[in-house]
Amino acid sequence: MANEVDTASAEAGYNYKKLIWLFLGVFLFVITYYSPPWPPAIDPTGKAFALSTAGKGAIAVFLLAGTWWVFEVVPIGVTSLAIGVLQALFFIRPAKVAFKDFMDPSVMFIFGSIVIGLVFTKTGLTRRLAYKMLSIVGEKTSMIYLGCFLVTSALTHIMAHTAVAATIYPLLVAIYALYGEGDKQTKFGKGLFIGMAYVAGAGSIVTLLGAARGAVAIGFFKDVMNQDVGFFELSYYMFPVGWLMTFLLWGYFMLVLKPEKKTIPGLKERAKRLYSELGGITRKEVVASSIVGLCILALAASAIMKAYIPGFVPPHKTALILVSTILFFITGILDINDLESIPWNIILLFAGAMSIGFCLWDTGAAEWMAINWLVMFQKAHWFVFIMSIAFFVMMMTNFIMNVAAIAISLPVALVIAPYLGVSGEVILFSSLVVAGMPFLLLVGAAPNAIAYDSKQFSTGEFFLYGIPASIILMAVTGFSVYVLWPLMGMPILIK
Repeated sequence: MANEVDTASAEAGYNYKKLIWLFLGVFLFVITYYSPPWPPAIDPTGKAFALSTAGKGAIAVFLLAGTWWVFEVVPIGVTSLAIGVLQALFFIRPAKVAFKDFMDPSVMFIFGSIVIGLVFTKTGLTRRLAYKMLSIVGEKTSMIYLGCFLVTSALTHIMAHTAVAATIYPLLVAIYALYGEGDKQTKFGKGLFIGMAYVAGAGSIVTLLGAARGAVAIGFFKDVMNQDVGFFELSYYMFPVGWLMTFLLWGYFMLVLKPEKKTIPGLKERAKRLYSELGGITRKEVVASSIVGLCILALAASAIMKAYIPGFVPPHKTALILVSTILFFITGILDINDLESIPWNIILLFAGAMSIGFCLWDTGAAEWMAINWLVMFQKAHWFVFIMSIAFFVMMMTNFIMNVAAIAISLPVALVIAPYLGVSGEVILFSSLVVAGMPFLLLVGAAPNAIAYDSKQFSTGEFFLYGIPASIILMAVTGFSVYVLWPLMGMPILIK
Protein backbone atom coordinates (compact mmCIF):
# COMPACT_ATOMS: atom_id res chain seq x y z
CA MET A 1 0.00 0.00 0.00
CA ALA A 2 2.81 2.39 0.92
CA ASN A 3 4.50 1.68 -2.41
CA GLU A 4 1.28 2.53 -4.26
CA VAL A 5 1.03 5.87 -2.43
CA ASP A 6 4.68 6.67 -3.23
CA THR A 7 4.14 5.83 -6.88
CA ALA A 8 1.01 7.98 -7.04
CA SER A 9 2.85 10.87 -5.39
CA ALA A 10 5.76 10.55 -7.79
CA GLU A 11 3.39 10.54 -10.75
CA ALA A 12 1.53 13.57 -9.37
CA GLY A 13 4.84 15.40 -8.86
CA TYR A 14 5.95 14.52 -12.34
CA ASN A 15 2.71 15.81 -13.84
CA TYR A 16 3.00 18.95 -11.71
CA LYS A 17 6.43 19.63 -13.22
CA LYS A 18 5.00 19.08 -16.68
CA LEU A 19 2.28 21.63 -15.97
CA ILE A 20 4.92 24.20 -14.98
CA TRP A 21 6.77 23.78 -18.29
CA LEU A 22 3.49 23.67 -20.22
CA PHE A 23 2.38 27.02 -18.81
CA LEU A 24 5.87 28.47 -19.23
CA GLY A 25 5.61 27.76 -22.96
CA VAL A 26 2.15 29.35 -23.08
CA PHE A 27 3.41 32.34 -21.08
CA LEU A 28 6.32 32.90 -23.47
CA PHE A 29 3.92 32.72 -26.40
CA VAL A 30 1.46 35.21 -24.90
CA ILE A 31 3.98 37.86 -23.78
CA THR A 32 5.80 37.66 -27.14
CA TYR A 33 2.72 37.72 -29.34
CA TYR A 34 0.95 40.53 -27.46
CA SER A 35 4.03 42.65 -26.74
CA PRO A 36 4.34 46.11 -28.37
CA PRO A 37 6.05 46.27 -31.78
CA TRP A 38 9.75 45.41 -31.69
CA PRO A 39 12.36 47.73 -33.29
CA PRO A 40 13.52 46.88 -36.82
CA ALA A 41 16.83 45.20 -37.57
CA ILE A 42 19.37 47.37 -39.40
CA ASP A 43 21.84 45.62 -41.71
CA PRO A 44 25.42 46.92 -42.39
CA THR A 45 24.22 48.93 -45.42
CA GLY A 46 21.66 50.79 -43.29
CA LYS A 47 18.62 48.96 -44.65
CA ALA A 48 15.86 48.44 -42.06
CA PHE A 49 14.00 45.14 -41.65
CA ALA A 50 10.77 45.60 -39.70
CA LEU A 51 9.35 42.73 -37.68
CA SER A 52 5.70 42.28 -38.63
CA THR A 53 2.97 41.08 -36.27
CA ALA A 54 3.11 37.73 -38.07
CA GLY A 55 6.88 37.64 -37.57
CA LYS A 56 6.45 38.30 -33.86
CA GLY A 57 3.86 35.53 -33.79
CA ALA A 58 6.31 33.15 -35.48
CA ILE A 59 8.88 33.85 -32.74
CA ALA A 60 6.15 33.27 -30.13
CA VAL A 61 5.33 29.86 -31.61
CA PHE A 62 9.04 29.13 -31.83
CA LEU A 63 9.50 29.78 -28.09
CA LEU A 64 6.48 27.70 -27.07
CA ALA A 65 7.49 24.77 -29.26
CA GLY A 66 11.10 24.87 -28.04
CA THR A 67 9.99 24.80 -24.39
CA TRP A 68 7.53 21.96 -24.94
CA TRP A 69 10.01 19.92 -26.98
CA VAL A 70 12.84 20.22 -24.45
CA PHE A 71 10.70 19.31 -21.44
CA GLU A 72 8.43 16.87 -23.30
CA VAL A 73 5.28 18.43 -21.90
CA VAL A 74 3.19 16.39 -24.34
CA PRO A 75 4.31 13.81 -26.92
CA ILE A 76 6.73 15.49 -29.33
CA GLY A 77 4.40 14.87 -32.28
CA VAL A 78 1.57 16.65 -30.45
CA THR A 79 3.78 19.72 -29.94
CA SER A 80 4.24 19.71 -33.70
CA LEU A 81 0.47 19.73 -34.18
CA ALA A 82 0.30 22.74 -31.83
CA ILE A 83 2.70 24.58 -34.16
CA GLY A 84 0.26 24.30 -37.05
CA VAL A 85 -2.77 25.05 -34.88
CA LEU A 86 -1.28 28.23 -33.38
CA GLN A 87 -0.31 29.57 -36.79
CA ALA A 88 -3.87 29.14 -38.00
CA LEU A 89 -5.68 30.35 -34.85
CA PHE A 90 -3.59 33.51 -34.47
CA PHE A 91 -3.48 34.30 -38.21
CA ILE A 92 0.30 34.00 -38.35
CA ARG A 93 0.01 32.04 -41.59
CA PRO A 94 -3.06 30.60 -43.34
CA ALA A 95 -3.98 27.07 -42.22
CA LYS A 96 -3.57 25.82 -45.80
CA VAL A 97 0.04 26.99 -45.78
CA ALA A 98 0.93 26.01 -42.21
CA PHE A 99 -0.39 22.44 -42.50
CA LYS A 100 0.83 21.98 -46.06
CA ASP A 101 4.37 22.00 -44.65
CA PHE A 102 3.47 18.85 -42.71
CA MET A 103 3.70 16.97 -46.03
CA ASP A 104 6.81 18.73 -47.27
CA PRO A 105 9.07 16.49 -49.43
CA SER A 106 11.67 16.47 -46.64
CA VAL A 107 9.11 14.90 -44.27
CA MET A 108 8.30 12.26 -46.87
CA PHE A 109 12.02 11.59 -47.31
CA ILE A 110 12.21 10.83 -43.59
CA PHE A 111 9.20 8.53 -43.98
CA GLY A 112 10.96 6.66 -46.82
CA SER A 113 14.15 6.37 -44.78
CA ILE A 114 12.29 4.92 -41.81
CA VAL A 115 10.61 2.37 -44.08
CA ILE A 116 14.06 1.19 -45.20
CA GLY A 117 14.98 0.61 -41.56
CA LEU A 118 11.72 -1.29 -41.06
CA VAL A 119 12.54 -3.53 -44.02
CA PHE A 120 16.01 -4.28 -42.69
CA THR A 121 14.45 -5.42 -39.44
CA LYS A 122 11.65 -7.48 -40.97
CA THR A 123 13.84 -9.37 -43.46
CA GLY A 124 16.52 -10.20 -40.88
CA LEU A 125 19.23 -8.14 -42.57
CA THR A 126 19.60 -6.12 -39.38
CA ARG A 127 20.44 -9.12 -37.22
CA ARG A 128 22.77 -10.50 -39.88
CA LEU A 129 24.71 -7.22 -39.99
CA ALA A 130 24.67 -6.83 -36.20
CA TYR A 131 26.01 -10.32 -35.51
CA LYS A 132 28.71 -9.91 -38.16
CA MET A 133 29.81 -6.57 -36.69
CA LEU A 134 29.94 -7.96 -33.15
CA SER A 135 31.98 -10.95 -34.26
CA ILE A 136 34.52 -8.45 -35.65
CA VAL A 137 34.64 -5.76 -32.93
CA GLY A 138 34.60 -8.27 -30.08
CA GLU A 139 33.27 -8.15 -26.53
CA LYS A 140 34.56 -4.79 -25.25
CA THR A 141 31.73 -2.29 -25.00
CA SER A 142 34.14 0.53 -25.84
CA MET A 143 34.91 -1.17 -29.15
CA ILE A 144 31.21 -1.77 -29.80
CA TYR A 145 30.68 1.98 -29.35
CA LEU A 146 33.55 2.70 -31.72
CA GLY A 147 32.50 0.12 -34.32
CA CYS A 148 28.93 1.44 -34.46
CA PHE A 149 30.10 5.04 -34.67
CA LEU A 150 32.63 4.35 -37.44
CA VAL A 151 30.11 2.47 -39.58
CA THR A 152 27.49 5.20 -39.11
CA SER A 153 29.90 8.02 -39.93
CA ALA A 154 31.32 6.24 -42.99
CA LEU A 155 27.91 5.44 -44.46
CA THR A 156 26.88 9.10 -44.34
CA HIS A 157 29.60 9.85 -46.89
CA ILE A 158 27.62 8.01 -49.57
CA MET A 159 23.97 8.34 -48.49
CA ALA A 160 21.74 10.80 -46.64
CA HIS A 161 22.27 10.75 -42.89
CA THR A 162 18.52 10.27 -42.37
CA ALA A 163 18.58 7.05 -44.39
CA VAL A 164 21.75 5.94 -42.59
CA ALA A 165 20.19 6.51 -39.17
CA ALA A 166 17.04 4.64 -40.17
CA THR A 167 19.17 1.73 -41.41
CA ILE A 168 21.58 1.66 -38.45
CA TYR A 169 18.89 2.09 -35.78
CA PRO A 170 17.47 -1.46 -35.94
CA LEU A 171 21.03 -2.79 -36.01
CA LEU A 172 21.69 -0.99 -32.70
CA VAL A 173 18.46 -2.43 -31.28
CA ALA A 174 19.72 -5.91 -32.14
CA ILE A 175 23.11 -5.17 -30.56
CA TYR A 176 21.55 -3.74 -27.41
CA ALA A 177 19.37 -6.84 -27.04
CA LEU A 178 22.59 -8.80 -26.47
CA TYR A 179 23.67 -6.45 -23.67
CA GLY A 180 21.40 -8.40 -21.35
CA GLU A 181 19.35 -5.59 -19.79
CA GLY A 182 16.11 -6.01 -21.73
CA ASP A 183 14.32 -2.69 -22.37
CA LYS A 184 15.85 -1.08 -19.28
CA GLN A 185 17.51 2.32 -19.78
CA THR A 186 21.28 2.10 -19.30
CA LYS A 187 24.31 4.29 -19.90
CA PHE A 188 25.35 1.95 -22.69
CA GLY A 189 21.93 2.25 -24.32
CA LYS A 190 21.93 6.04 -24.06
CA GLY A 191 25.45 6.32 -25.46
CA LEU A 192 24.77 3.87 -28.26
CA PHE A 193 21.68 5.63 -29.61
CA ILE A 194 22.53 9.28 -28.86
CA GLY A 195 26.05 8.63 -30.17
CA MET A 196 24.64 7.23 -33.42
CA ALA A 197 22.62 10.41 -33.93
CA TYR A 198 25.59 12.66 -33.22
CA VAL A 199 28.11 10.88 -35.45
CA ALA A 200 25.56 10.64 -38.27
CA GLY A 201 25.72 14.44 -38.29
CA ALA A 202 29.50 14.49 -38.03
CA GLY A 203 29.92 12.13 -40.98
CA SER A 204 27.31 13.91 -43.10
CA ILE A 205 29.38 17.10 -43.44
CA VAL A 206 32.16 15.31 -45.35
CA THR A 207 30.45 15.04 -48.75
CA LEU A 208 27.51 16.55 -50.60
CA LEU A 209 25.77 13.17 -50.40
CA GLY A 210 25.26 13.27 -46.62
CA ALA A 211 22.56 15.95 -46.61
CA ALA A 212 20.97 18.65 -48.78
CA ARG A 213 22.44 21.50 -46.72
CA GLY A 214 25.81 21.38 -48.55
CA ALA A 215 24.39 21.90 -52.03
CA VAL A 216 22.08 24.68 -50.82
CA ALA A 217 24.90 26.51 -49.04
CA ILE A 218 27.18 26.27 -52.08
CA GLY A 219 24.34 27.69 -54.20
CA PHE A 220 24.00 30.71 -51.89
CA PHE A 221 27.78 31.14 -51.87
CA LYS A 222 27.89 31.19 -55.66
CA ASP A 223 25.05 33.72 -55.87
CA VAL A 224 26.63 36.13 -53.36
CA MET A 225 30.36 35.64 -54.02
CA ASN A 226 30.25 34.48 -57.65
CA GLN A 227 32.55 31.58 -56.75
CA ASP A 228 32.06 27.84 -57.15
CA VAL A 229 32.97 25.17 -54.61
CA GLY A 230 33.42 21.70 -56.07
CA PHE A 231 32.42 18.30 -54.69
CA PHE A 232 35.97 17.25 -53.89
CA GLU A 233 37.02 20.68 -52.60
CA LEU A 234 34.29 20.46 -49.99
CA SER A 235 35.33 16.95 -49.00
CA TYR A 236 38.99 17.98 -48.80
CA TYR A 237 38.29 20.57 -46.09
CA MET A 238 35.50 18.67 -44.34
CA PHE A 239 37.01 15.19 -44.13
CA PRO A 240 39.42 15.87 -41.22
CA VAL A 241 36.80 17.87 -39.32
CA GLY A 242 34.08 15.22 -39.68
CA TRP A 243 36.36 12.40 -38.57
CA LEU A 244 37.93 14.42 -35.75
CA MET A 245 34.41 15.01 -34.40
CA THR A 246 33.58 11.30 -34.79
CA PHE A 247 36.51 10.21 -32.62
CA LEU A 248 36.04 13.05 -30.12
CA LEU A 249 32.38 12.06 -29.72
CA TRP A 250 33.45 8.47 -29.07
CA GLY A 251 35.76 9.73 -26.33
CA TYR A 252 33.01 11.99 -25.00
CA PHE A 253 30.51 9.15 -24.66
CA MET A 254 33.12 6.89 -23.10
CA LEU A 255 33.55 9.62 -20.49
CA VAL A 256 29.98 10.71 -19.72
CA LEU A 257 28.11 7.51 -20.62
CA LYS A 258 30.71 4.86 -19.92
CA PRO A 259 28.99 1.46 -20.26
CA GLU A 260 28.17 -0.31 -17.01
CA LYS A 261 29.96 -3.40 -18.32
CA LYS A 262 33.49 -3.26 -19.72
CA THR A 263 32.88 -6.45 -21.64
CA ILE A 264 29.99 -8.73 -22.50
CA PRO A 265 31.51 -12.16 -21.78
CA GLY A 266 30.95 -14.69 -24.52
CA LEU A 267 29.45 -12.10 -26.86
CA LYS A 268 31.79 -12.76 -29.76
CA GLU A 269 31.11 -16.50 -29.80
CA ARG A 270 27.43 -15.94 -29.24
CA ALA A 271 27.28 -13.52 -32.17
CA LYS A 272 29.02 -16.06 -34.41
CA ARG A 273 26.59 -18.78 -33.30
CA LEU A 274 23.53 -16.59 -33.86
CA TYR A 275 24.86 -15.59 -37.27
CA SER A 276 25.28 -19.22 -38.30
CA GLU A 277 21.77 -20.01 -37.04
CA LEU A 278 20.36 -17.47 -39.49
CA GLY A 279 21.41 -19.82 -42.29
CA GLY A 280 21.93 -18.73 -45.86
CA ILE A 281 20.74 -15.37 -47.11
CA THR A 282 17.05 -15.49 -48.10
CA ARG A 283 15.34 -14.28 -51.26
CA LYS A 284 13.67 -11.43 -49.37
CA GLU A 285 17.03 -10.27 -48.00
CA VAL A 286 18.49 -10.28 -51.52
CA VAL A 287 15.54 -8.37 -52.94
CA ALA A 288 15.50 -5.85 -50.05
CA SER A 289 19.25 -5.19 -50.19
CA SER A 290 19.09 -4.86 -53.98
CA ILE A 291 16.30 -2.29 -53.80
CA VAL A 292 18.12 -0.29 -51.11
CA GLY A 293 21.43 -0.55 -52.99
CA LEU A 294 19.88 0.74 -56.23
CA CYS A 295 18.20 3.55 -54.29
CA ILE A 296 21.54 4.61 -52.77
CA LEU A 297 23.24 4.49 -56.17
CA ALA A 298 20.49 6.60 -57.73
CA LEU A 299 20.72 9.22 -54.95
CA ALA A 300 24.52 9.34 -55.15
CA ALA A 301 24.58 9.49 -58.95
CA SER A 302 22.01 12.29 -59.01
CA ALA A 303 24.02 14.40 -56.56
CA ILE A 304 27.30 13.90 -58.44
CA MET A 305 25.76 14.55 -61.88
CA LYS A 306 24.13 17.72 -60.60
CA ALA A 307 27.51 18.93 -59.33
CA TYR A 308 29.40 18.21 -62.55
CA ILE A 309 26.92 18.41 -65.43
CA PRO A 310 25.78 22.00 -66.14
CA GLY A 311 22.03 22.25 -66.57
CA PHE A 312 21.34 18.72 -65.30
CA VAL A 313 18.14 18.56 -63.27
CA PRO A 314 18.09 15.37 -61.16
CA PRO A 315 14.94 13.62 -59.95
CA HIS A 316 13.98 14.80 -56.48
CA LYS A 317 15.62 12.72 -53.75
CA THR A 318 12.24 12.17 -52.06
CA ALA A 319 10.79 10.64 -55.21
CA LEU A 320 13.81 8.35 -55.52
CA ILE A 321 13.64 7.09 -51.95
CA LEU A 322 9.87 6.59 -52.12
CA VAL A 323 10.36 4.38 -55.17
CA SER A 324 11.99 1.93 -52.77
CA THR A 325 8.94 2.10 -50.47
CA ILE A 326 6.63 1.27 -53.37
CA LEU A 327 8.86 -1.60 -54.50
CA PHE A 328 8.88 -3.09 -50.98
CA PHE A 329 5.10 -3.44 -51.18
CA ILE A 330 5.07 -4.61 -54.82
CA THR A 331 7.57 -7.39 -54.05
CA GLY A 332 5.64 -8.48 -50.95
CA ILE A 333 8.41 -7.65 -48.48
CA LEU A 334 6.00 -5.30 -46.68
CA ASP A 335 2.21 -5.43 -46.34
CA ILE A 336 -0.51 -3.12 -45.05
CA ASN A 337 0.02 -4.23 -41.45
CA ASP A 338 3.60 -2.92 -41.54
CA LEU A 339 2.31 0.64 -41.85
CA GLU A 340 1.21 0.36 -38.23
CA SER A 341 4.87 -0.09 -37.25
CA ILE A 342 5.84 3.35 -38.58
CA PRO A 343 6.73 5.72 -35.66
CA TRP A 344 4.26 8.44 -36.58
CA ASN A 345 5.28 10.44 -33.51
CA ILE A 346 8.68 10.92 -35.17
CA ILE A 347 7.15 11.78 -38.55
CA LEU A 348 4.91 14.40 -36.91
CA LEU A 349 7.91 15.82 -35.05
CA PHE A 350 9.64 16.66 -38.30
CA ALA A 351 6.44 17.83 -39.92
CA GLY A 352 6.14 20.43 -37.16
CA ALA A 353 9.83 21.33 -37.46
CA MET A 354 9.36 22.04 -41.16
CA SER A 355 6.28 24.14 -40.43
CA ILE A 356 7.95 26.36 -37.81
CA GLY A 357 11.06 26.68 -40.00
CA PHE A 358 9.03 27.90 -42.98
CA CYS A 359 6.96 30.10 -40.66
CA LEU A 360 10.07 31.92 -39.39
CA TRP A 361 11.31 32.24 -42.95
CA ASP A 362 8.05 33.36 -44.61
CA THR A 363 7.24 35.99 -41.97
CA GLY A 364 10.73 37.49 -42.04
CA ALA A 365 11.34 36.62 -38.38
CA ALA A 366 14.37 34.48 -39.18
CA GLU A 367 16.03 37.22 -41.22
CA TRP A 368 15.27 39.76 -38.47
CA MET A 369 16.94 37.51 -35.86
CA ALA A 370 19.97 36.83 -38.07
CA ILE A 371 20.62 40.49 -38.81
CA ASN A 372 20.21 41.55 -35.17
CA TRP A 373 22.67 38.89 -34.08
CA LEU A 374 25.33 39.34 -36.73
CA VAL A 375 25.49 43.16 -36.74
CA MET A 376 26.51 43.01 -33.08
CA PHE A 377 29.80 41.53 -34.28
CA GLN A 378 30.39 43.62 -37.40
CA LYS A 379 33.23 45.51 -35.69
CA ALA A 380 34.61 42.56 -33.76
CA HIS A 381 37.89 40.70 -34.33
CA TRP A 382 37.66 38.53 -37.45
CA PHE A 383 37.85 35.30 -35.42
CA VAL A 384 35.08 36.43 -33.06
CA PHE A 385 32.92 37.34 -36.08
CA ILE A 386 33.37 33.91 -37.69
CA MET A 387 32.63 32.10 -34.44
CA SER A 388 29.55 34.28 -33.85
CA ILE A 389 28.17 33.14 -37.21
CA ALA A 390 28.96 29.53 -36.38
CA PHE A 391 27.24 29.85 -32.99
CA PHE A 392 24.12 31.41 -34.53
CA VAL A 393 23.83 28.70 -37.17
CA MET A 394 24.42 25.99 -34.55
CA MET A 395 21.63 27.31 -32.33
CA MET A 396 19.17 27.90 -35.16
CA THR A 397 19.73 24.50 -36.71
CA ASN A 398 18.58 22.90 -33.45
CA PHE A 399 15.16 24.50 -33.92
CA ILE A 400 14.61 24.77 -37.66
CA MET A 401 15.85 23.07 -40.82
CA ASN A 402 19.62 23.39 -41.16
CA VAL A 403 19.03 24.46 -44.76
CA ALA A 404 16.94 27.37 -43.48
CA ALA A 405 19.49 28.23 -40.78
CA ILE A 406 22.15 28.57 -43.47
CA ALA A 407 19.82 30.40 -45.84
CA ILE A 408 19.06 33.16 -43.32
CA SER A 409 22.61 33.63 -42.02
CA LEU A 410 24.97 33.12 -44.97
CA PRO A 411 23.78 36.04 -47.16
CA VAL A 412 24.04 38.47 -44.21
CA ALA A 413 27.40 37.10 -43.07
CA LEU A 414 28.86 37.20 -46.57
CA VAL A 415 27.88 40.88 -46.88
CA ILE A 416 29.54 41.78 -43.55
CA ALA A 417 32.66 39.60 -44.07
CA PRO A 418 34.54 41.85 -46.55
CA TYR A 419 34.35 44.81 -44.13
CA LEU A 420 36.33 42.72 -41.63
CA GLY A 421 38.71 41.35 -44.24
CA VAL A 422 37.29 37.82 -43.87
CA SER A 423 37.10 35.49 -46.88
CA GLY A 424 33.78 33.98 -47.91
CA GLU A 425 35.15 30.41 -47.92
CA VAL A 426 35.74 30.27 -44.17
CA ILE A 427 32.22 31.62 -43.53
CA LEU A 428 30.76 28.91 -45.77
CA PHE A 429 32.69 25.97 -44.33
CA SER A 430 32.37 26.94 -40.67
CA SER A 431 28.60 27.31 -41.15
CA LEU A 432 28.37 23.91 -42.80
CA VAL A 433 30.27 22.25 -39.95
CA VAL A 434 27.91 23.40 -37.21
CA ALA A 435 24.76 23.08 -39.34
CA GLY A 436 25.39 19.37 -39.63
CA MET A 437 25.57 18.72 -35.89
CA PRO A 438 22.53 19.88 -33.90
CA PHE A 439 23.15 18.16 -30.57
CA LEU A 440 20.51 19.86 -28.40
CA LEU A 441 17.02 19.16 -29.73
CA LEU A 442 15.43 16.20 -31.48
CA VAL A 443 14.00 18.46 -34.19
CA GLY A 444 17.50 19.52 -35.23
CA ALA A 445 18.02 16.43 -37.38
CA ALA A 446 16.17 13.26 -38.30
CA PRO A 447 18.81 10.94 -36.75
CA ASN A 448 18.13 12.58 -33.37
CA ALA A 449 14.45 11.73 -33.55
CA ILE A 450 15.09 8.22 -34.88
CA ALA A 451 17.41 7.56 -31.93
CA TYR A 452 14.70 8.81 -29.55
CA ASP A 453 12.43 5.97 -30.69
CA SER A 454 14.72 3.63 -28.71
CA LYS A 455 13.15 5.00 -25.48
CA GLN A 456 16.62 4.97 -23.91
CA PHE A 457 16.59 8.69 -23.11
CA SER A 458 14.25 11.64 -22.62
CA THR A 459 14.28 14.89 -24.58
CA GLY A 460 15.69 16.61 -21.49
CA GLU A 461 18.57 14.13 -21.24
CA PHE A 462 19.32 14.58 -24.93
CA PHE A 463 19.46 18.35 -24.38
CA LEU A 464 21.77 18.08 -21.36
CA TYR A 465 24.22 15.68 -23.04
CA GLY A 466 24.14 17.97 -26.06
CA ILE A 467 25.49 21.00 -24.19
CA PRO A 468 29.06 19.67 -23.67
CA ALA A 469 28.94 18.09 -27.15
CA SER A 470 28.05 21.50 -28.64
CA ILE A 471 30.96 23.08 -26.76
CA ILE A 472 33.27 20.45 -28.27
CA LEU A 473 31.80 21.24 -31.70
CA MET A 474 32.49 24.96 -31.30
CA ALA A 475 36.04 24.21 -30.11
CA VAL A 476 36.70 22.01 -33.16
CA THR A 477 35.24 24.69 -35.44
CA GLY A 478 37.51 27.30 -33.84
CA PHE A 479 40.52 24.99 -34.23
CA SER A 480 39.63 24.42 -37.90
CA VAL A 481 39.27 28.16 -38.59
CA TYR A 482 42.43 29.23 -36.77
CA VAL A 483 44.81 26.31 -37.37
CA LEU A 484 43.63 23.41 -39.55
CA TRP A 485 42.14 25.07 -42.62
CA PRO A 486 44.92 27.69 -43.01
CA LEU A 487 47.44 24.80 -42.97
CA MET A 488 45.38 23.06 -45.66
CA GLY A 489 45.46 26.19 -47.85
CA MET A 490 42.06 27.76 -47.23
CA PRO A 491 42.11 31.57 -47.46
CA ILE A 492 40.88 32.97 -44.15
CA LEU A 493 41.60 36.67 -44.50
CA ILE A 494 41.41 38.85 -47.61
CA LYS A 495 44.83 40.31 -48.33
